[in-house]
Amino acid sequence: MKYLVGILSVLVFLMAFGVESSSAEIMRWQVNGATREAIVHAPDTAATGGPLPLVLSFHGYGDNMENFQHTNVHVVWPEAVVVYFQGLERSVFRARQGLRGWVTEPGPSNRDLALVDVAVASLKERFRIDNDRIYATGYSNGGGFTYLLWSERAEMFAGFAPVAARLRDGVRPEVPKPVFVIAGDRDRVVQFEDQQASFERAIDVNNVRGASMECGNGCTLYGADSTAPVMIWVHHGAHVYPRGASEGIVTFFRRYGRETN
Repeated sequence: MKYLVGILSVLVFLMAFGVESSSAEIMRWQVNGATREAIVHAPDTAATGGPLPLVLSFHGYGDNMENFQHTNVHVVWPEAVVVYFQGLERSVFRARQGLRGWVTEPGPSNRDLALVDVAVASLKERFRIDNDRIYATGYSNGGGFTYLLWSERAEMFAGFAPVAARLRDGVRPEVPKPVFVIAGDRDRVVQFEDQQASFERAIDVNNVRGASMECGNGCTLYGADSTAPVMIWVHHGAHVYPRGASEGIVTFFRRYGRETN
């Protein structure tokens, strides 16, 4: 398990070592009468080369795709197609109406699950996507939606990485999948206790409670020999997307494809 050593260290990304060149564009889809959009970063060979991983990324409540692309998942994993989606306005909090976010509870008319269905089908038509290496990650409200995707679209994905997020009461994943959870023990926006309950649920769903090992500072890996491990990184910050998060997420995703779970 040498790949675990220092997985949460901040990696040095050296452009000089022949990485894929890439480009970005805004793609749009009509979904249930609404125009949905995302910033798509893809290698220049995405349409003609070999099958590529696909990462779907979801911003937090009140954020947007332009800002969230600066988490730089596409920089850390230049060989992947990385999609930063734009949420729609939500009226979750009366004082914060008009801010963008994601629906994190299941339902027959969930607009964001419909977006993922339409967008993934479109992306597969546009690029050569490896069906066994499709992943979802998100921060805060976007992380809550990532948990919902595990529950409602498990068959589509190879793994998940929610950051600073919790499972809502109606979200009940049942299919074991590789999950990497990042949480701050000083988080007061999404209470750490709620995040802890969520990753405890993940451990139970994946049936890996009996085998754990350290994988870095504040990091614990459950089920190292399982095809559906749960990795948990608890840092001492608040409600943040911590430094090194994208590097850790990409390292985890690189390790696990759907053919292994």
